[in-house]
Amino acid sequence: MKVDGKHFRSIWRERDGWSVGAIDQRRLPHEFVVAKLTSCEDAAVAIRDMLVRGAPLIGATAAYGMALAMREDSSDAGLKRAYDTLVVARPTAINLKWALDEMRTALTPVDPVERAEAAYARADEIVEQDVEINRGIAGNGLKLIEAIVAKKKPGETVNVLTHCNAGWLATVDWGTATAPIYLAHERGIKVHVWVDETRPRNQGASLTAWELGHHGVPHTVIPDNTGGHLMQHGMVDLAIVGTDRVAANGDVCNKIGTYLKALAAHDNGVPFYVALPSPTIDFAVDDGIRDIPIEQRSGAEVTDMTGRTADGRLETVRIVPEGSPVANYAFDVTPARLVTGLITERGVLKPDRASLAAAFPERIAAAAE
Repeated sequence: MKVDGKHFRSIWRERDGWSVGAIDQRRLPHEFVVAKLTSCEDAAVAIRDMLVRGAPLIGATAAYGMALAMREDSSDAGLKRAYDTLVVARPTAINLKWALDEMRTALTPVDPVERAEAAYARADEIVEQDVEINRGIAGNGLKLIEAIVAKKKPGETVNVLTHCNAGWLATVDWGTATAPIYLAHERGIKVHVWVDETRPRNQGASLTAWELGHHGVPHTVIPDNTGGHLMQHGMVDLAIVGTDRVAANGDVCNKIGTYLKALAAHDNGVPFYVALPSPTIDFAVDDGIRDIPIEQRSGAEVTDMTGRTADGRLETVRIVPEGSPVANYAFDVTPARLVTGLITERGVLKPDRASLAAAFPERIAAAAE
């Protein structure tokens, strides 16, 4: 995707061939800063502290974290230590464990002397695979937008509601929920995005709006509770969100507030789609509401907000009274019955076990291992 006309990915290997560059998403939208990761611990901190975020990007970062670890200690003990360090960095996004399992499987039979080179090669493959998957999501999701265009009067705009950030900043490139939007924009379709601010970390206002703006896609930032009103008044043609984990039964775990958007969409007859890469499917979980662990993050994300003052300074202020307890559940689960369809690299699927199993039998095999 583009930032002021220049192509960027969210993560990459630096020119030295071994260190890893990543956009520091904690600094957006006010500062564009590239962080340099030089160790496994750097990668773990980047994931844990949300320098990088979004399930696919977390997986890619973890893969490079394993490669960085193999430069330091390529022994069996070093491999295990790197895996154990990274796998606990964040609990909800299944792509983290998927990528680490892929790396461990690839590296275990390799002679320790050759593991570092093999690790970078496999990490690069995971990164490129993510780009290709998201390009496939773009093409399949575009068909849904084109179907809406066909029912509209010539020149009318397609309005899409998003939640959180499932754009290229949450992946390596293209994004998941935004991939069809970007492709539609490039094809000349008039598309406009309603961007949920997505409290408490404001990934919509800070990240989705930033990337859409820099790529030239028309959009409007809205408070989280506005979506239902827009749907009631026919101002949303479809909702597309991302996901951190999809259970075998089609339940969808995504950023807190997604469930409420799905309820509003269901009540107003608005199609509600979830865009996901296949590594996000977890066939080891049969019931998303019951079994997916929901990360609870620091209350400071709720009590404090950072922004730019009128004179250009970045300041953090407290918006909650001292002494008031805070609960910060980072995700919720949307039942499959509220999901119109799952936009994947292999087509738009029904949100049920049979459809997922038929499209991705290899994911079932991976879950059984």
